[in-house]
Amino acid sequence: MHDIKKLWSYLPRRRQKQFGLVLILMILASFAEIMSIGAVLPFLGMLTAPDQFFYHPIMQQFLQVLMPIFGMSILVEPDQILLPLTILFIVATIISGIIRLMLLFVMTRLSFSTGADLSVNIYQRTLYQKYSVHVMRNSSEVINSIIVKTGTVIGGVVTPVLTIISATILTVGIIGALLIIDTTIAFSALIVFSVLYLSVSYYTRSQLNRNSKVIADNSTQMIKSLQEGLGGIRDVLIDQSQQFYCKLYRDADLPLRIASGNNKFITSSPKNVIEAFGMSFIAIAAYLMSQQPSQLTVIPILGALALGAQRLLPALQQIYSSFSTIKGNKSSFQDMLELLEQPLPKDIDNSSLIPIPFNNEIKLDKLNFRYSEDTPLVIRDVSLEIPKGSRIGFVGETGSGKSTLIDLIMGLISPTTGTLKIDGNTITNENVREWQAHIAHVSQNIYLSDSTIEENIAFAIPKDQINHKHVEEAVNKAQLSDLIEGWKDGYKTYVGERGVRLSGGQRQRIGIARALYKRANVLVFDEATSALDNDTELAVMESIESLGSDLTILIIAHRLTTLKNCDNIFRVDKGGVTQIGSYQQLIKN
Repeated sequence: MHDIKKLWSYLPRRRQKQFGLVLILMILASFAEIMSIGAVLPFLGMLTAPDQFFYHPIMQQFLQVLMPIFGMSILVEPDQILLPLTILFIVATIISGIIRLMLLFVMTRLSFSTGADLSVNIYQRTLYQKYSVHVMRNSSEVINSIIVKTGTVIGGVVTPVLTIISATILTVGIIGALLIIDTTIAFSALIVFSVLYLSVSYYTRSQLNRNSKVIADNSTQMIKSLQEGLGGIRDVLIDQSQQFYCKLYRDADLPLRIASGNNKFITSSPKNVIEAFGMSFIAIAAYLMSQQPSQLTVIPILGALALGAQRLLPALQQIYSSFSTIKGNKSSFQDMLELLEQPLPKDIDNSSLIPIPFNNEIKLDKLNFRYSEDTPLVIRDVSLEIPKGSRIGFVGETGSGKSTLIDLIMGLISPTTGTLKIDGNTITNENVREWQAHIAHVSQNIYLSDSTIEENIAFAIPKDQINHKHVEEAVNKAQLSDLIEGWKDGYKTYVGERGVRLSGGQRQRIGIARALYKRANVLVFDEATSALDNDTELAVMESIESLGSDLTILIIAHRLTTLKNCDNIFRVDKGGVTQIGSYQQLIKN
């Protein structure tokens, strides 16, 4: 129940109001069921014992209400009232069916709309998490929670909760109607069926909890095996490792489906047993009623009880199966709640982001960084100054901490101790987005979406808002114009998933064009030109140099010629930083 309350707090206000309207519809459906059950008693009574039912005091009171509806002003004979009662029974049944159908549609629509809200909420919260959080997290788990587990929770928690509420209201209404018809039999039926369902629920709860854990864990493993197998398809084909990944998938898929099947059996199986008990109970009730002196009332009362049982048993089964389904999806539910609890920045709705002033320098003051408390320092006591408009190079062995240092400068990760200052302003979680508005980043591994060249350069900008002139300018500076213009579809050429239809050098130049399109005044190149040939790299770097003295460029490179025009070069070694000086001094050393 506590988890349900937490989930409720994450629903939009509009959805909460819609759930309130659904509750009203549930109550109306319950009244409609009572009306249909109540209508069958006088209908069957007039068929089997018209005189006795017609002159019964309760029936006479009922007729006083019914006759004005059909335009009757005086009491009529028993055979004249049968048609109005037949019409009344049919109308009550039709109204009940229409309301139940409406309730089913509204509940289904609301459940899946809620699923969309939760899925988008999780995705949004995940995208806004710090880079250090993403580094420590497996993307398969996140993707599984957003796509699979959210759907599981909607079908296995939200919908069952609505079903429980609806079925409970309906059950209370039916029991109330049956108690009026025959208190002893109705009360006995309630006791017997409740005990049966509670007993089954008690003995199956541990199995459902175990199955929920199996389903949650293996659904993540399935996504992971798919990502790794398809993501590394070139190596899979070369190494002939298809069977390895098939086995990984099978070892996750089979237990998940067995656990899901077990849960399905547990939630559905009592229905058959309870129906057998229900028919037996009605038969016993019929026998006992037939032994009573007033046998004329047996058939109508028995008919009303049978109709009530026909409505009651499915409602009880829905309550039981919904509780079982919730238990069977408990682990997935808790995993989803953990992602919903991810914090969002306070200024998430601020569309007018104003960049922090940057006119003088970037300053790192005694920076230290480690990814977690139980890991060693990656950056150690780094202090340096980067004047605006300068060209700064970083060199060092693989694993020395160059990329981590750049991530600190870009505000992707926060220092464990020490400060990053821009013109004397300390960068914090509150203003880091204002600093990042100055930055364009080109990494060694460029991510390209399965869309056109133009859309990949104007990354994350709607098609109708792309400035084609700016795209062409960026392409020219990245030395891509001759290549793109030689393609049949030009800027509308699709690059394939992760740019698979392009060469490594072409992907790198698109990444550079993307950074130039942003028109940022801080360009960061993290091994960005490593896939380019010497002539193309020289041409690209010369184009970047011509952009103006206000542009600050930070470059990580293994190829020393990339750093030829740098004003200052720093060596990163085991997390520490020492200044070398110019390119000439680097070559001399």
